[in-house]
Amino acid sequence: MRTHTVIDSVVGTLTLVADEGAIVGLYMDLQRHRPDDDALGEPDSRGREVEPFKAAADQLDAYFAGELTRFDVPLAPRGSEFQQRVWAALQEIPYGWTESYGELAERIGSPGGARAVGLANGKNPIGVIIPCHRVVGADGSLTGYGGGLDRKKQLLDLELAVSGTALF
Repeated sequence: MRTHTVIDSVVGTLTLVADEGAIVGLYMDLQRHRPDDDALGEPDSRGREVEPFKAAADQLDAYFAGELTRFDVPLAPRGSEFQQRVWAALQEIPYGWTESYGELAERIGSPGGARAVGLANGKNPIGVIIPCHRVVGADGSLTGYGGGLDRKKQLLDLELAVSGTALF
């Protein structure tokens, strides 16, 4: 049964959605492609007290505190086969690094598929944990982000401060 809970974070309110023991959604307030509230399932007032919400919320807190660089929570994003390939590849982009849409397209075996990768990236249902914020334009510019470019920059700046890597 699909359920959801709401948590606070440094990037604003986050809605976590779970189904069958796995996170299937993480949405920011005012996010593009956020599903309607009725698609989030029943609210779970236990929130941080019950899995997988507890693990996800604890790991998000650690990530925002600069103490976690890789998430380890059960995920089950739902999408097409191509979207699944893109979302899996996003999780391989190292913390503190970025990759262009074209580079990501090449890496998943779809050279010339930067636009399709961008569309799949934009439909990522589990923001932050599946790090779609690490994908940038070919020239390193911060292009599109469902949670807003200010949040994308905030997430990348956090990772830069912790990792000391050159993002752009």
